Amino acid sequence: VQLQASGGGVVKAGDSLRLSCVASGRTFRRYVKGWFRQAPGKEREFVSAISWSGGRTDYADSVKGRFTISRDNAKNTVYLQMNSLKPEDTAVYYCAADINNGPLVYRTGYNYWGQGTLVTVSS
Repeated sequence: VQLQASGGGVVKAGDSLRLSCVASGRTFRRYVKGWFRQAPGKEREFVSAISWSGGRTDYADSVKGRFTISRDNAKNTVYLQMNSLKPEDTAVYYCAADINNGPLVYRTGYNYWGQGTLVTVSS
């Protein structure tokens, strides 16, 4: 499966952005989807994940209460709604997927990655 992320941009602290990630290719398979980010000079970190059905989600503590992950399987798209953005949210955001048709969400072990989309939050 191929993943294409979009929606990044330059915003001010307190603003909102919505990232999208469209999957193409073997979309008939069931995938758990995740968002990760990598800030300059830092390692890539987990942000959020959602099970194939959307029934389970997981968030990093740093974004809990501000970010919301969702998906539309009919459109092969996963979203990350980011509210109350902070300068420390500045990073390249990556979407990822892994074959899993169960209710699981997890933070590591993803096999498919999209290119990143840059989010810059100014103070």
